[in-house]
Amino acid sequence: MRSILFSLRRVTLLSSHHYQPHAFSPVRKSLIPINPTSSITSFSSSSHPNGDAKVAGPLVEYERRIVAGELLDGDLCQLGTLRELQRLYDELVQSADACRLDRYSASAKNTRSNWFWNKFVSPHSSVSPVKGLYLYGGVGTGKTMLMDLFFHQLPSSWRAQRIHFHNFMLSVHSRLQMHKGLEDPLEVVGLEIADEAILLCLDEFMVNDVADALILNRLFRHLFNNGIVLVATSNRAPDNLYERGLQRDLFLPFIAALKERCVVREIGSSVDYRKLTSAEEGFYFIGKDISGLLKQKFQQLVGDEPAGPQVVEVVMGRKLQVPLASNGCAYFLFKELCDKPLGAADYLGLFKKFHTLALEGVPMFGLHNRSAAHRFMTLVDVMYENKARLLCTAEGSPQELLESIVTISDAQQIAPRTSSRSRKSDDIDLCVDNELGFVKDRTISRLTEMNSKEYLEQHSITLQEKQPSL
Repeated sequence: MRSILFSLRRVTLLSSHHYQPHAFSPVRKSLIPINPTSSITSFSSSSHPNGDAKVAGPLVEYERRIVAGELLDGDLCQLGTLRELQRLYDELVQSADACRLDRYSASAKNTRSNWFWNKFVSPHSSVSPVKGLYLYGGVGTGKTMLMDLFFHQLPSSWRAQRIHFHNFMLSVHSRLQMHKGLEDPLEVVGLEIADEAILLCLDEFMVNDVADALILNRLFRHLFNNGIVLVATSNRAPDNLYERGLQRDLFLPFIAALKERCVVREIGSSVDYRKLTSAEEGFYFIGKDISGLLKQKFQQLVGDEPAGPQVVEVVMGRKLQVPLASNGCAYFLFKELCDKPLGAADYLGLFKKFHTLALEGVPMFGLHNRSAAHRFMTLVDVMYENKARLLCTAEGSPQELLESIVTISDAQQIAPRTSSRSRKSDDIDLCVDNELGFVKDRTISRLTEMNSKEYLEQHSITLQEKQPSL
């Protein structure tokens, strides 16, 4: 009897939030072809689940963009991936009713209205008949663009969401806080997410934290059992996720489930498309004692608006002190933003209010400031996903800043000491860190693009579009 009462309590709690808007809910916005302006985006399509799959889908749209000159032609690696995405699209169209994709269909409504009966009275697994897709590869190979191309073709009536992995985990933690005290809050969170989106597209899947690793293992067991179809992009192959992490043996079942429920495809390319831009008009200034130049550029962007300290609420009541801010622009010393215990949630909160960051004094990174390097890379990721503008002074180019951060494999290739190469020539600040060493290429690539004429022009267009609503 106690277990029945507890289940009823859980039902009541879930029902009270079942149709409430949540941070994870999709936001409908128009598509900017190559660089989406939101980390959570949902697109509509004129195609219908019961229509002809052969005349619609990501491969058809890709070919249209090639003809229109919007994308470069001839990348066989991308074409192979597009065929996999088209395969997934076709299977989803054919199995839309079995997958309960259409939020207005009878099958989806019946499943959602009878979830209590299915879960507690007649429990059974409802694993999707369609396998998802896990795309991984190096930086700048077009993973995000291809996933967005796929997502753009989905019918608007489908329960599908596209979200950056940082935002996804923030939403999960927020939901767990909401359901704290339940026997298995992750089970309830899994039901909520599956109710909102059967097709879940996660961009830049990465696991650095032991708590997240343990959550993902249990959460995705519930999600897959609730019929979720996962499409994900990552810089890492599944077997390399959370490599050398604490208690990784508890994370391994998730990797096995991921490989079972998704087709895994590597995107290989010798081209970094982010670097095919002109980096001539950026705000990346190299040198010491040039803070005056940065403040001058900051003042030009702010205009006549007076600048002063501000306080921003970032997440779960936490507040962040902004030393100098005005007109959507924020000014920080590097140590104020990256030498303090801040993380992705704080940076996401910051860029909900500000579209431009002036960052003074970015140092060379190495063993002595490993934590600051990790925060800086996270900051760049969040800025890039939010299409924010960066002004900064730094001690070197993006490549030079991160030169002393290497993977174990890179470190092993460094020449051993010999009679002609003594200990004195060793880099005592060399930071051997697999995770940071893996992410640094993406950071360099993104900093390069964020400094380009094309990126800054798109930023200006976005600001102009938002101007009437301010």
